[in-house]
Amino acid sequence: MGPVELLHMSVFSQSFSPCGRFLAAGNNYGEIALFSLSAALSPDATRLSQKPVLTFTAHEGPIFSLVSSDCHLLSAGNGEISAWSWTELIKKNIKPLWTKRPNYKSSLEIPEINSMVLNNRDNSLVIGGGDNNVHILDLEHGIFKAVLQGHSDYVHCVSLRDREADILSGGEDGAVRIWDSRTGQTVHCIEVHKYETCARPQFGKWISCLTTESDWMLCGGGPSLSLWHLRSLSPTSTFPLSGCQRQAAFYQDMILAVGEGPNVSHCLLGGGVKAQIPCSSQSLNTLQLNMNSTEHRVLTVGGSSDHIDVFTNLSYRAFSLSF
Repeated sequence: MGPVELLHMSVFSQSFSPCGRFLAAGNNYGEIALFSLSAALSPDATRLSQKPVLTFTAHEGPIFSLVSSDCHLLSAGNGEISAWSWTELIKKNIKPLWTKRPNYKSSLEIPEINSMVLNNRDNSLVIGGGDNNVHILDLEHGIFKAVLQGHSDYVHCVSLRDREADILSGGEDGAVRIWDSRTGQTVHCIEVHKYETCARPQFGKWISCLTTESDWMLCGGGPSLSLWHLRSLSPTSTFPLSGCQRQAAFYQDMILAVGEGPNVSHCLLGGGVKAQIPCSSQSLNTLQLNMNSTEHRVLTVGGSSDHIDVFTNLSYRAFSLSF
């Protein structure tokens, strides 16, 4: 890859291996890079340890979403999903186990897939994409078993409520929809931009990030990043972050968020911003916490460059991996 491509590279997605020793990252050129965290974090790490052990083209177009199951890495490219065996990837064998495409209305459109989440309750994959629908792929039988219809514009993000059978989706139409996964019906539809505390008309109404933890939901995009109580369906805190947030996560008694701007924001549940930690990309797309391994417990952050910042301590960047 030439210097021009590197200059224009963006990292959109990340996923840790089930063993926690590897990180997969997807970029705007359809490539997946595999990094060895154990090598990069070892006391005798060199610059080479921060380079991929494997890079391969997985799809045409950007890889907006990567998800890992117990043994597979699932990647989403232009309108399609591929599954790779982690064991084989670690041995540098890059043959997909399968590639599937949701049933789109027309064969001409190739709607991008923006977000995926695994539902371990019924071994399915929940997929949010550019055709305004949420598709459910039954991983056991390899068939698309349901389509959740209701958004009037494309779906940016999907999330699951652990204990309930609820699927949440956020879209360009400004709605967060809560679906009953058993019936495929919308249970609630929250138009975040209509709440005065969250509205930022100058940015628009779209929802670009969404995550849940038990009875709580975080969402943001055009509207401010806000924390919602799902039983009362009301916003309890709004975070005064500038720009649009693209990913947020609950971590201990804090919220971590990234988006426009070169910082990871550490927010308090009550709405305050505790810290903003500088990163190497000017704009950020993805943050992941490695919970699969205590030994390699890191936060990794990627965005508008070929670098992925690694935090072994949340208050400063330890080093960067790079494509």
